[in-house]
Amino acid sequence: MTKLAGSRVLVAGAGVTGRSAAEALLAAGAEVVVTDSSPERLMALESLLESVELVPGLTEPPAGTSLVVTSPGWQPSSPLLAASASAGIEVIGEVELAWRMAAELADPPVWLAVTGTNGKTTTVGMLESILQAAGADAVACGNVGLPVVDALLAGRRVLAVELSSFQLHWAPSVRPQAGALLNLAEDHLDWHGGMGPYARAKARVLTGEVAIGWLEDELVVDLLQDAPARDKVGFTLEEPAAGQLGVRDGWLVDRAFADDEPLVEVAKIRPAGPPGIADALAATALARAYGVPSEAVREGLESFEPAAHRAVLVGTADDIRYVNDSKATNPHAAVASLRAFDSVVWIAGGLLKGASVEEMVRSEAHRLRAAVLIGQDRQVVADALARHAPDVPVRVLDPGDDEPMTVAVRAARELARPGDTVLLAPAAASMDMFTDYAHRGQAFTAAVQELIGR
Repeated sequence: MTKLAGSRVLVAGAGVTGRSAAEALLAAGAEVVVTDSSPERLMALESLLESVELVPGLTEPPAGTSLVVTSPGWQPSSPLLAASASAGIEVIGEVELAWRMAAELADPPVWLAVTGTNGKTTTVGMLESILQAAGADAVACGNVGLPVVDALLAGRRVLAVELSSFQLHWAPSVRPQAGALLNLAEDHLDWHGGMGPYARAKARVLTGEVAIGWLEDELVVDLLQDAPARDKVGFTLEEPAAGQLGVRDGWLVDRAFADDEPLVEVAKIRPAGPPGIADALAATALARAYGVPSEAVREGLESFEPAAHRAVLVGTADDIRYVNDSKATNPHAAVASLRAFDSVVWIAGGLLKGASVEEMVRSEAHRLRAAVLIGQDRQVVADALARHAPDVPVRVLDPGDDEPMTVAVRAARELARPGDTVLLAPAAASMDMFTDYAHRGQAFTAAVQELIGR
């Protein structure tokens, strides 16, 4: 970015996105300072970014700072970011930095963006698969793992961008060619301060040329109607009307970008079930907005393999299935997971992040054989079960009993009967007990394999 050459920029956070942002800023000729509360994370950057100034624990921007680039998880109320804003210094995220860098290119890449409470990673993976089947130089990036600035600096031509609500909050200028909003439910309310700010952050994905939204979510429909996009496209699991994508006679059908064209058999979509089909419809709409032909949609979806820890069958023993859906990190995702089974011993709990579990427990209580509760907010779930499912046996594990889930899995096995599914769908984040949801899923998988002798 020639506009940043010679300017002093502060990068807040020394994780993956912080390192990538610092590298991009150095390449643009900026003078870069990186801060983090962890001296260890800063030390890890020392050998990678030799010309960067590393300062632990800053609570105010250094003199001469003209811009702050924050890691997405940092809240606006954090002392450093609040002090920067008070001093009139602009605070943006790595995604916004990538957008501004792209704007200076003579031939910038196409952005196709995805957000929602659940299904983002599956959708962006499907989109990447479809685009690559069409021969596009495409890559999934953003919240899926690869920072957007890295994809940009690598020269990729089409960016399938997964965006979290945090990233969207810090990306006020981003206007993707097409953006999809999958769904909206309570999540990260502690970070955003309520459902209104959370929804407004998510709605930023709908500000480009084509806005795509899930028609079976009233909140999404309202935001889609208000979106400033030139074209608006809905997707549904029902038969689509004109201008929509949907399902008819076991096929995904496009009535938005084609005249009633069948694209792919529903039976060939993975993950199976309504959430996977909805994600496939969203990915298809984004790809069609870019001009991908129907043959590439079919090939991309049929060849797509879901990522780990998303409704994965770990094993079966004594006619009891063990399913790892550790990626169900909020109640909305857990509901979708529970609805795939008729009789469940449910392993749940962790960090609820301000989300309510009342409606989830009330609506899905009839599926529960029993529940095993773990993590910091386990008692919140236990109280909801006592109110809405008083006849469901509940085992609340004490702190220390549930790592690496050996006790939880064995307790679930004791409560299960033949034909049941022991389901890890925590409805909560994992960081109270584990590094992340993948670590939690790995712990569950290891405990199940030990139990059933695999």
